[in-house]
Amino acid sequence: MTHSFVTTKDGIEIFYKDWGPQEAQPIVFHHGWPLSSDDWDAQMLFFVSKGYRVVAHDRRGHGRSSQVSDGHDMDHYAADASAVAEHLNLRNAVHIGHSTGGGEVARYVAKYGQPQGRVAKAILVSAVPPLMVKTAGNPDGTPIEVFDGFRNALAANRAQFFLDVASGPFYGFNREGSKVSQGVIDNWWRQGMMGSAKAHYDGIKAFSETDQTEDLKAITVPMLVIQGDDDQIVPYKDAVELQAKLLKNSTRKIYKGFPHGMLTTHADVINPDLLAFIKA
Repeated sequence: MTHSFVTTKDGIEIFYKDWGPQEAQPIVFHHGWPLSSDDWDAQMLFFVSKGYRVVAHDRRGHGRSSQVSDGHDMDHYAADASAVAEHLNLRNAVHIGHSTGGGEVARYVAKYGQPQGRVAKAILVSAVPPLMVKTAGNPDGTPIEVFDGFRNALAANRAQFFLDVASGPFYGFNREGSKVSQGVIDNWWRQGMMGSAKAHYDGIKAFSETDQTEDLKAITVPMLVIQGDDDQIVPYKDAVELQAKLLKNSTRKIYKGFPHGMLTTHADVINPDLLAFIKA
């Protein structure tokens, strides 16, 4: 198991992990806001045990990557992911993105992955595309006031805001009868607080206001799009259902009662489904 850094064209140090046989098919993981590659522990351990090469990086301003002032947008996120893929010469890879990481995957595959033969398949999990914010063209989206509230809460007390998100809607721990894990809450908070407040503040605009309709339309590789119907962060009717309509070659699955953070709370269900799609 190795980890290291790659330097992007604009001089940013991007931290990455690279585990498993170098000759095996790579699976590349793209994390959500405001987390790090550590959020993929359950998936990386599962897939490396199945013989795959698993790679994950910390987005710029997140985790152990450079806390740079600017570039917190989907174009830079995708370019940074491309820098990791080129540095490791990853080909025929499966890219999996959760939440904001799903937007990163969509932009990366559309712009960098297909022409170079670097992407075999891709998976979007509880992902933000095509567009989260409510607009005239996206009337069912989330009102901008919700995201303004995120920004205000982050600026006022980031530590408390992150604790509230993790202990409440992210994993559905605010639902009656849910099995609350303090360790999961603490780990979410730890990952968030490792990153830069500036990156997290700017990232809210990136994940909520980036229209990725054309990215989805441009993707031709097989795609799996999955989400829980009790996702309190990214409403599934404005996400996975629209993704399936816009993609040329997609399989859709909706999990009844699963939360936004289902990769952690329901890894025992999700991981085998990811594996089945990858092996198909």
